[in-house]
Amino acid sequence: MDIVAGSRIAEQSRAYAQVARAIEYLRAHARRQPRLAEVAAVVGLSESEFQRRFSAWAGISPKRFLQFLSKEYAKQALRRSANVLDAAFDAGLSGPGRLHDLLVTCEGVSPGEHRALGEGLQIRCGFHSSPFGEVLVAATPRGVCSLAFVAPGGREAALDAVRAEWPRAVVARDAAAAAAVARRIFGAARTTDPIHLWVKGSNFQLKVWEALLRVPAGHLVSYRDVARSIGRPEAARAVGSAVAANPVALLIPCHRVIRASGELGDYRWGLARKATLIASEAAAATP
Repeated sequence: MDIVAGSRIAEQSRAYAQVARAIEYLRAHARRQPRLAEVAAVVGLSESEFQRRFSAWAGISPKRFLQFLSKEYAKQALRRSANVLDAAFDAGLSGPGRLHDLLVTCEGVSPGEHRALGEGLQIRCGFHSSPFGEVLVAATPRGVCSLAFVAPGGREAALDAVRAEWPRAVVARDAAAAAAVARRIFGAARTTDPIHLWVKGSNFQLKVWEALLRVPAGHLVSYRDVARSIGRPEAARAVGSAVAANPVALLIPCHRVIRASGELGDYRWGLARKATLIASEAAAATP
């Protein structure tokens, strides 16, 4: 890694830590609507620098973020989205999930491929910056098999997770291939070609992930909603486990699933990031 890239990543890590701390503070004190100066002091920044850094990372201002953070907003969003999955099925949509106007299609690994543990498979991996922190992109000739947010200093752990999932595959670093995928997801390179996902999971997990692809940006659904949409209304807890096992952040939008109470629930890449994703999408979808 060159010095410039290392410095940029270190700065991204510092910014993420500061904004994540601010988000946790805002979540804890949202009911009393803390002022900008108060939150800026908590993270050790001036008001102007905090406003700039938060807006750059979260995509919206701290004040706007607060508007979309309350439990009451989440409950209203759930009520608005109560039938969004049913509507998607009724329209005959096989996977209309979109991120930045890009269609995502998902294909499951066959039982034979699952047993082979990736034998003979080439997986090309690389790290790339995103508006929500650094990501590891892992892609096969069949499609993206992993998109994971990387914890500060956690690059090797992220690569080890891919190797553990596909122990017999050849996992190679390929920055150019990863950048090409990341630009389609986060950049301005919009095309009508779908982004293909190639994921490994049980039949139940695949059904849950396919249901998540039907949840549009700016909408929220509950675990119970997802369970009902796949014909397993009693399986909300199992849906939660499948959501947590999602290997492809953002493109399979597990961040759009929250508890029926309006609480965010868990998120494998951190609740601060989940709150930011939800608030950013809500802001973009609100006139």
